[in-house]
Amino acid sequence: MGQPGQTVPPAGTPAGVPSLVFRAGSLLCALRLDEVIETMRPLATHPLAGTPAYVSGICIMRGVPTLVVDVARLLGGGEAEVVRFVAVRTERGPVAFATGAIGGVRPVAADTAGRQEALLGDAPARLVAAIGTIDAEPVLLLQSMRLVPDEVWAAAAA
Repeated sequence: MGQPGQTVPPAGTPAGVPSLVFRAGSLLCALRLDEVIETMRPLATHPLAGTPAYVSGICIMRGVPTLVVDVARLLGGGEAEVVRFVAVRTERGPVAFATGAIGGVRPVAADTAGRQEALLGDAPARLVAAIGTIDAEPVLLLQSMRLVPDEVWAAAAA
């Protein structure tokens, strides 16, 4: 039972994963909130030779050289306006995701049963943890820890 004025979801309704929701071109994406460090205006980015097209380069974030990954290019291959950076935790340090507009923090009811592989194929399966919905729009819940391949980290270190 909820508090007065609080809406209680019907029994069996998934609560969802607390996530930061954002645009990446025409796609609606989300990152688990516990992986997000902060959001910020885009920083000056310096190109990095030898990296895939979705790596915009390196920026200096809080005094630390940080990889910048363009999420729209990573997921769809196309260019999109970058209006925010989302700093995320990875096993090797922070990464800045170049994104479109931030939609706020929302619970994302996500399908973690693996059906995204059937929808997206094998390649994006390493990028997408689950597919959920917000209102009537699909949202891709990203696996930030797996977004940057080892060869990109090696090029950044060189």
